[in-house]
Amino acid sequence: MDLYRRLSAFCIVAAAFLPIEAAAQTDTAAQHSRRLTVGGYGEAVYSRHFYSDNVFRYSFADKYKDDKGYGRVDLPHAVIMLGYDFGHGWSMGTEIEFEHGGVEAATEKETEETGEFEQEVERGGEVALEQFWVQKSIRPWLNIRAGHIVVPVGMTNQNHTPNMFFGVYRPEGENTIMPCTWHETGVAVWGRAGDWRYEVQLLPALNSNLFNDAGWVHDGSASPYEFRPANRMAGAARIDWTGVNGLRLSVSGYVGKSNNNDITTDRNGKYYSYDGLVTIGSFDFAYRNRLLTVRGNADYGHLGDASAISARNKNQTTMTGNPYPHSPVGESAWDVAIEAGVNVLAEWSEKQCLYLFGRYDHYDSYVPADQMTDIGWCERQVLSGGINYFPVPEIAVKAEAGVRMLASQYNNEPFVALGITWCGFFKH
Repeated sequence: MDLYRRLSAFCIVAAAFLPIEAAAQTDTAAQHSRRLTVGGYGEAVYSRHFYSDNVFRYSFADKYKDDKGYGRVDLPHAVIMLGYDFGHGWSMGTEIEFEHGGVEAATEKETEETGEFEQEVERGGEVALEQFWVQKSIRPWLNIRAGHIVVPVGMTNQNHTPNMFFGVYRPEGENTIMPCTWHETGVAVWGRAGDWRYEVQLLPALNSNLFNDAGWVHDGSASPYEFRPANRMAGAARIDWTGVNGLRLSVSGYVGKSNNNDITTDRNGKYYSYDGLVTIGSFDFAYRNRLLTVRGNADYGHLGDASAISARNKNQTTMTGNPYPHSPVGESAWDVAIEAGVNVLAEWSEKQCLYLFGRYDHYDSYVPADQMTDIGWCERQVLSGGINYFPVPEIAVKAEAGVRMLASQYNNEPFVALGITWCGFFKH
C-alpha cells in the first residue's frame, strides 16, 4: 500500500473527545501512538555494465565496441516517511530521501601542506525533501493538501517504491524523459468516490533552461538555487479507476509554460516571447492476483517552441559555475513499457513470493522539430528479465539481466544487476 493510501486512512479519523483533563493526560501517549505513521524504503544495488562509460561512446562507437565495461555499487534511495494525524481532519506527511548514499563532506588538516585545513567532498549524492505537506480532510471525496507534494504524472511517480516495479532500478523510460520522483511545492485537491480516485494540482512550471536531449524535460523541475523559480505556474491531474478486483487503470497529465521560468527574466531578450508550452499525457495500468502481476504505461510529451528553446539553450553563457546543459531539446518524447511476473510459489506459500519476470521498454528522449538534426542514440529499447524474491512482504531480493538496444550504428549495452530492497509502513 502506497503512502497516499496509508496516510489518508489516518487523515480522515477525528480525534476522540476527552471531557476531563485527567483522562486526557492518561490517554495522551495512546492517542499520539495511534496518530503517528512511520515508514520508508531503501535499495542497495550492485550492477555490472558490459559497455563503455566513456562520454564519446556514441560519437565514436567503433572505438569503444570492445570495451570491457565497468561495475558499480549504489544506494539509489533510502527514504524515511513520517505522518501524523492531528485530529479534526488535519494531518501532515513528510518524505526525506537520501539518494546514492547522500552527501558526505569533511574537514581535514593536511600534514603535507603546511598544516592547512581543507574541506573535501568524500561521496557524491543527494539529500532531498520529497514531501512536506499539511492536509485538511473534509470528506473522503474532498481533501486539500498544501506544501511539497509528489506530482502523480505517469506510472512511476505515483508508484515509486521498490515493491511497485520488478527491475533493480526504476523503469528506465519514464525515469529518463520525466522528473522522477517528481516533487514540487504546490496545492492539491484529491479524493475518492467509489471505484474512482482523482487528484488535481497547481504547481510551479518546469524550467526550459534545464531541458536537454538525453532526458527531455527530466531536469526541468530541478533548481540550482536555494529556492525554486516560479514565474510561471502549471497544472497536473490524475484519475484512477479500480472497479475490477486487482485491476487499476489510470490517466494523468501535465500542462505548463516553461520559458522565462528561471532566476532572471529578460523582457527585452530575443527569446522572451516564446512560451515553451510543455504538455504530457500518460496512461498506465496494473493488474495483480496471487499468481500474476502485470504493469504497463504509455507516455507522450510535447514541447512548444522547441527550436527556439534549443537555440537559446545552446547559446547560454559558458561562465564558470553555469548550471545549464547547453543542449538542444526535442519537440517531443515518448515511452511505452510493459512488465509481467509469475509468482511460482503461489500454490505453496501465503507469505513468500518468487516472481520470474520479463520487462520491455521502448522510449525516445529526443524527437526533433523541423529543421533540427536527429540524435539517433536517444531512441532505445530495453529488454530484461530476472527474479524478485519476497521472503516477507516488506523485503525483496532482486536479480536482473538485460540489454539496452540502440540504432545499428551504436553499440548495444548489456547489463546485470543485483539488489536488496525494503519497503514498510509502521504504526507506533
